[in-house]
Amino acid sequence: MNHGNVSPKIAKGLLALKERIAAAGIPSSRLDESINIATWNIREFGKKQRTLAAIHYIAEILGQFDLIGMVELRDNLKDLGRVLKILGPYWCAVYSDMIPDAGGNRERIAYVYDKRAVVFNGLAAEANEPRKKEGLEYLPEGSFWRSPYMASFKSGNFDFVALTTHIRWGDSEEPRRQELERLADWIEGKRQEKHSEDKDLIVMGDFNIPSKTSPLFKAMTKHGLKIPTALADLEHGSNLAKDKRYDQILHYAEYPDNFTNKGGILDFYIDASEIKDLFPGMSKTEFTYQMSDHLPLWMQMKTNIDGFKLQQIVQGKKD
Repeated sequence: MNHGNVSPKIAKGLLALKERIAAAGIPSSRLDESINIATWNIREFGKKQRTLAAIHYIAEILGQFDLIGMVELRDNLKDLGRVLKILGPYWCAVYSDMIPDAGGNRERIAYVYDKRAVVFNGLAAEANEPRKKEGLEYLPEGSFWRSPYMASFKSGNFDFVALTTHIRWGDSEEPRRQELERLADWIEGKRQEKHSEDKDLIVMGDFNIPSKTSPLFKAMTKHGLKIPTALADLEHGSNLAKDKRYDQILHYAEYPDNFTNKGGILDFYIDASEIKDLFPGMSKTEFTYQMSDHLPLWMQMKTNIDGFKLQQIVQGKKD
């Protein structure tokens, strides 16, 4: 990472941020053995230009991971470019197009990744609702307000597909529940395809689900999507109040044991009294538009799956 010759004020903020990152206990990833994956809703990233300090702080946070599913990236990509420049030449991004209407909110979804650890495998596509023929036209049965975006990656000898989404908020929970249920059905159909890219599927993003006991969570997991063991019993949520589980990392895994490493929340906020260490004199609301109103959710995943494959072969022979 190249923060360069920053001002003393930004340097002081970066040191404070590094202490908060260290408190998250994120283990180092190891080439061809493990990667750190995160999902982060960076509030309206690109709508209004971030300060230089915020760009450095966001880059420092992203740099703790190898692959990040980024939500609320806006149509203007200038700030993303500023962040990638600090992250360095090994970092890349693949992102969706924006949707200009109010439901789409001019938002994109992006995957930001370190190509030394993760290789983009070629698939990048939006999830489109199933269609039915009406007359001469094929029309969708429903509507994702913001189309989920998926991409295929490889790390070590582990191939997987990541799908990231930002589910609608809306005026009530019922339309949100219906959208979550349609997404769960779409994912299950994709997983069952004869020629699907890979059976290992990581689903992440901002689901606007308040808790694991919510009907919204039940709608999303109706076909068996699971929270990885490392994230199942988190004490805190990913909103700044840390009381909501809006953000999730879920999975279908052909080799489930490689999803059981460490995971958690990276709390760069702490509480309102700690804002001054990063942005002196800034209010909480202003802070959310410089950093975010969501905290990154992360987990480490094993990518050397030879042992899992051999174990399955042995178990298969026993059968």
